[in-house]
Amino acid sequence: MRKEDVQRNWILIDAAGKPVGRVSTQIATLLRGKHKPSYTPHVDGGDYVVVINAEQAVFTGQKEQQKVYLRYTGYPGGQRATTAQEMRAKHPERIIEKAVKGMLPKNRLGRAMYRKLFVYSGDAHPHAAQKPQPLND
Repeated sequence: MRKEDVQRNWILIDAAGKPVGRVSTQIATLLRGKHKPSYTPHVDGGDYVVVINAEQAVFTGQKEQQKVYLRYTGYPGGQRATTAQEMRAKHPERIIEKAVKGMLPKNRLGRAMYRKLFVYSGDAHPHAAQKPQPLND
């Protein structure tokens, strides 16, 4: 398969009430194109994915309080930690974005796949013109 031959669809996923890991693996599969018979590892053949209600995605067990997201400012002693609870309060869409990004390839192909992901905390999104199709669970 060549990149010129790729047929991209727009898919809508409602994350309300679903575990973060389960919905993230679904999203990563769609972004990579592994659900298509024409899947080729070196071609970005995935679909565009719009995720709504990201703030309603759930963690199982005690992850809401215990899971820690780390980042580094670039300065000495600049490691910062944020719990999942704090992340949900400030930037709920980043929970799903970070989970999906970790499941994609760590190269320019993975970055191109990641650019096709659109996550929104509410149920409104600006992609109505693309007519995203709801995913059949």
